[in-house]
Amino acid sequence: MKTMFKGLYVVAQTPFADDGGLDLPSIDTLTDFYLRHGAAGLTVLGVAGEAAKLSMEEALQVVERFVDRARGAPVIAGVSHSSVAQLAALTEQVMAAGATGVMIAPPGGLRTEEEVLGYFAAVFERIGDVPTVLQDFPFSTGVWMSVPTMARLVECHPQIQAIKEEDIPSAAKITRLRAALGRPVAILTGNNGVYLPQELQRGIEGPMSGFSHPEMLSGVHRLFTEGKVQEAHDLFDLYLPLLNFENQSQWGVAVRKEILKRRGAIASAAMRTPGPRLTAQDLQDIDRLLARLQQALAQRS
Repeated sequence: MKTMFKGLYVVAQTPFADDGGLDLPSIDTLTDFYLRHGAAGLTVLGVAGEAAKLSMEEALQVVERFVDRARGAPVIAGVSHSSVAQLAALTEQVMAAGATGVMIAPPGGLRTEEEVLGYFAAVFERIGDVPTVLQDFPFSTGVWMSVPTMARLVECHPQIQAIKEEDIPSAAKITRLRAALGRPVAILTGNNGVYLPQELQRGIEGPMSGFSHPEMLSGVHRLFTEGKVQEAHDLFDLYLPLLNFENQSQWGVAVRKEILKRRGAIASAAMRTPGPRLTAQDLQDIDRLLARLQQALAQRS
């Protein structure tokens, strides 16, 4: 599995209808959109995918639909949960549905290195030999994992085939992880891609983040791997104002969904309650950012 992690593993949104119900047909159009714009794989049921607002049954429906439409492209399913039993049950179901692997972050409430190690020992005892992405996202989970602790997890659990590194400063931690890990493990990064050029410079395998214009994320990765570093930075800079605007937690997800709707990827920009709603002024800001992006892209070509 470790050789699979190359390129963009886009963090997929979960489409909802205006009434809050799941919009399964929009999963098809969204999957096509992501793959058409350079995604090597999909990451579903993430924080930005509003996974916490889904029932277990809905989560399974979402995974099944993404897997079916991906037509063989890898699909990683987030299964993080404070209950090891719930995590194990969802893991069994998503793997049976065809997921390539799962992503797991430590649950909030773990306060010591021993508790982190103990939690993951219990997890892997329950889920067995399931390929796993270890997510390090302390600003969401409230759990800070040191590099030695993460290296110990990788050493003890061969199921860990990749790390999603979202601690800040991410570039510095990536370098320290590379030096500490005792076996090859892919490193992917999130944080909405705002530090992507620096992270690629440190040797990551690719981004695992969401953006309304995934072609930028995949394009920057491609240019870096081709040795065209200046061109990669130039491409990234064109999209940076919009990228920063989307980098505003759940409110930024609302912005992203609005743009994905405008681009024909999903039918509705709705977020499930509780979730932010954009104002008329917010929509005007999006209009200006998109207009400036189109102008910059036209000048570049």
